[in-house]
Amino acid sequence: MGRPESTETRDERIRTAPSPRLTRALEAIGAGAYAVDEQGHIVAVNTPGWRLLGRRAEDMIGQDAHDLLHRGSRGQRLPATQCGMRKAFHSGHPAHGNIDYFAHADGSLLPISWMLAPYDIGAEESGTLVVFHPLTEPPRSGPHPDEATETLTDLERLALLAETTTRLTSTLDVDEALRRLVDLVLPRLADWAVIDLITERDEVWRAAVVQADGSTLVHHENLQGPMPPVPETSPMPLSRALRGVASTLTGPETYRGAPDSGIAVEQRRLFDATGIRSAAIAPIRSTRAVLGALTLGRAGQPDDFTVADLTLLEDIARRAGLALDNARLYQRQRAVAETMQNHLLPQMPRVPGLQLTVRYLPAPDASQVGGDWYDAFTLSDGATALAVGDVVGHDLEAAAGMAQLRNMLRAYAWSQQKPPSRIVDRLDEAIMPITDVAMATLVFARLTRTDDGLWQLSWTNAGHPPPLLITHDGLTEYLTDGHGLLLGTGTRVTRSDATTTLPPDSTLLLYTDGLIEAPGRTLDEGLAELRQHAAALAHRPLTSFTDQLLQRVRPPGLDDVALLALRTPPVA
Repeated sequence: MGRPESTETRDERIRTAPSPRLTRALEAIGAGAYAVDEQGHIVAVNTPGWRLLGRRAEDMIGQDAHDLLHRGSRGQRLPATQCGMRKAFHSGHPAHGNIDYFAHADGSLLPISWMLAPYDIGAEESGTLVVFHPLTEPPRSGPHPDEATETLTDLERLALLAETTTRLTSTLDVDEALRRLVDLVLPRLADWAVIDLITERDEVWRAAVVQADGSTLVHHENLQGPMPPVPETSPMPLSRALRGVASTLTGPETYRGAPDSGIAVEQRRLFDATGIRSAAIAPIRSTRAVLGALTLGRAGQPDDFTVADLTLLEDIARRAGLALDNARLYQRQRAVAETMQNHLLPQMPRVPGLQLTVRYLPAPDASQVGGDWYDAFTLSDGATALAVGDVVGHDLEAAAGMAQLRNMLRAYAWSQQKPPSRIVDRLDEAIMPITDVAMATLVFARLTRTDDGLWQLSWTNAGHPPPLLITHDGLTEYLTDGHGLLLGTGTRVTRSDATTTLPPDSTLLLYTDGLIEAPGRTLDEGLAELRQHAAALAHRPLTSFTDQLLQRVRPPGLDDVALLALRTPPVA
């Protein structure tokens, strides 16, 4: 029971007598008892214990308890993955079993009940105490509880189904849901799991073929991939499950005859490659459609599936279907939202001498479009306008308000040759009577080229996080001037403008608050982290700068992020 150790170490254990304290403690127990170390080797056994097993104490000490004693109901050696006592030992928690089998020295089986618990075996070493009682009643006929699912107790079934529900419904990622499903059934119920999914285009895809090799799950990608279409009338088990007809028991002999469809050919290949001799297949259904099929297979486990196993498998597959349906709906809605948001956000203009890069990231836990936006466009006098804003909300209303605000800003800026503050004043006056926007923040800037070839930035800020200027040498400055009230308050204020000259080969960063805000973190902490990483990345090309900055800085918050980065040309 545990990791292998060297012959020298094991011999040393055999020569070492148990401590007197441990011996006295075991002898005080009125039933068979032994203690094992962290590797599962017996370090002490009491008199009732070695007598019940027909063995001498000195012959047991140093032996691996699992290899020496644990047997199946037919006397066969139990693989570690099927031994309930071994699993309990590795869990490190108290446990008990109502019926198991120990190997007697004369070759017979001793049916026992047992309990185990962590125990101090001395010499500052932790171990496990095992107490066992012989069963006076003959063991019931049939498979061992660890060898077939039909003998799971009602409590064990309910616990498995509750765990299935909890783990599968706590993710909205399809791939993660499949991984958790495999982890739930292997090796507990089988040593192979196969998941076939029906895509939204009614195509079949073998999404997972996984084998339990001891405690390791091995993915056989060579057996995964696209599958032939589902035949409409085939009586073969997988075809019926993919049509949602019924759960079925099957085996390799089912597919030995002439195949009636391409799926039958793939099933024969699966059985030949895996060595599965007994399988149970259940449809994976949602409330609306059949999503696929779950197949459990046994190749190394000793017992075949029976009809009694199908009920539990169907319950697991039903829960998997609901979880997968929710994950698919979420991903579909998110894809639609991102597509809509991308169409709402504009393409960047080409400005000779300047580099412009924009990014939009939706909120990590939201499937709706949001109110964060960016814009850049050429004005009627040849200057370039830059804007980044945030409309309150994370729904279609916010997205619609964002589109209204952006279009109005474009119209005012194009038609009026005025400083940025006057344009934003006019926009603020029109928000309440014309739009559905409750409140919004905005940085609006005007970029012009000076006679000496440099770039001058004039801007006004309506309640928005300040722009960040980064020189090529990594010096940073938040442009905090020109700050005023956010839009939509109904308060008439006089807004101010600020002006600065952008150094050659410098980077200007306009962004929304999703980049710097997160639960449990102050705004100053977010701004400091943004400044630090932006300075470290100043030498990167603009596209790399932007992507790396988002990767390093973006907190696991609840908001979306819009970002506009501009870089001036270096000195000629």
